[in-house]
Amino acid sequence: MIKKTVILFALAIVFISCNKTAEIKEFKTAYIDTSKLMDESTEAKDIGAKYKDKSKVMGNQLEAEVARFKSEAASFKQNAQTNGQAWAQQKGAELSQREQQLNYAQQAMLQQLQEESGAEIDSLVVNYRKILKEYGKEKGYDYIYGSGDSAPSILYAKDSYDITNEVIKMINDKYNAAGKKEEAPKKVKK
Repeated sequence: MIKKTVILFALAIVFISCNKTAEIKEFKTAYIDTSKLMDESTEAKDIGAKYKDKSKVMGNQLEAEVARFKSEAASFKQNAQTNGQAWAQQKGAELSQREQQLNYAQQAMLQQLQEESGAEIDSLVVNYRKILKEYGKEKGYDYIYGSGDSAPSILYAKDSYDITNEVIKMINDKYNAAGKKEEAPKKVKK
């Protein structure tokens, strides 16, 4: 009788285990190379180009002031002996103060550009997360992981799980459809 009970108990455990195994669901997963996404998405490229242009304009203004300063500094060296020590000390102090102001202006310009571009990129990342959430639901993914240079959450994955190119195309299509068309390269006349 004890043998029959043990056998029935063992069969019950096997039966329950089989049923639980049948309940285990496979997860649909994928990953996105976030560095590649930011490098190849049209909107991110547009933001980069915008701040590159803005940096160039601001840099040109600062370069003009630096050129004037260098010209005055060269003139100062030539005139220092002829105008006397008192003039040289006063002018030297003025030039030193202007040099310091130019350094502060350069630092302020760089900080302003970093803050502005950082805010736009942060906003873009928030938007991309929303898009990826919708995309994941639409495509039936249980998980979409991120990989890339900054804080990757994947140490290894088969290439077949990489949906980066598909997502880049989808994001670029949405961005372009919203009227933010990628400009065609300008032809150079010879």
